[in-house]
Amino acid sequence: MRTISLIAIEGIPMVKAGDDLAALIADRLDATGLRLEPGDILVVCQKVVSKAEDRVVNLKDFEPSEFARNYARRWEKDPRAIEIVLRQTNRIVRNDRAVLIVETGPGWVCANAGVDESNSLEDDRAILLPEDPDASARRLRDQIRRRLDVAVAVLITDTFGRPWRDGLTEVCLGIAGMNPMLDLRGTTDLGGRELHHTVVAIADEIASAAGLLMEKAGAIPAVVVRGYKFEPFEGSARVLIRPAEADLFR
Repeated sequence: MRTISLIAIEGIPMVKAGDDLAALIADRLDATGLRLEPGDILVVCQKVVSKAEDRVVNLKDFEPSEFARNYARRWEKDPRAIEIVLRQTNRIVRNDRAVLIVETGPGWVCANAGVDESNSLEDDRAILLPEDPDASARRLRDQIRRRLDVAVAVLITDTFGRPWRDGLTEVCLGIAGMNPMLDLRGTTDLGGRELHHTVVAIADEIASAAGLLMEKAGAIPAVVVRGYKFEPFEGSARVLIRPAEADLFR
């Protein structure tokens, strides 16, 4: 029987700038008696990574541009928050009906450049995405290995919307130790027909599964996924971004 289990790491304290996230996770694992095993996948939400890396900004420090003021006035938004989004933006993809869809520096296309004021726990604070989520995942993977002497893969996730689909889901922003893609091309289906196009965004599927335990107000920022046999890999979650030449909607 094949099984995959999801195990929440409970009791991790509220993360602050400069905190050693690997130490906080390792301490809670020790306190709960949970032992990481080789081949486990540690899934960590972006917010605690951003907080530990001091990616929290004060809205009062930002002087809105004319564009930000006009946009905020039209849609009844905070112009300072709009200015923060614009400064994280390479390209505005869509701007309509109070929704600002942009492309961030690393290439993620998302609402408001991933800037989020929820769970900042302070007024006039906004949380930015990590500057380099892949590097963040690698650091956390290496620190966990040094502390606990076990090799695991690490995924950093965030909540995104999706074109043509309502509702939000977790996606992988940063990865270390496993291939974010499962390439099934060259294999066969049940009828023996060769697959030519099937490449599964397995990192996003794992992120969404872990998200079942990462409720918005649940204070569970990390989940262990056990039982999925992944391909060891040193790469980047950016391969999940559809390249411009293959994007029919760009």
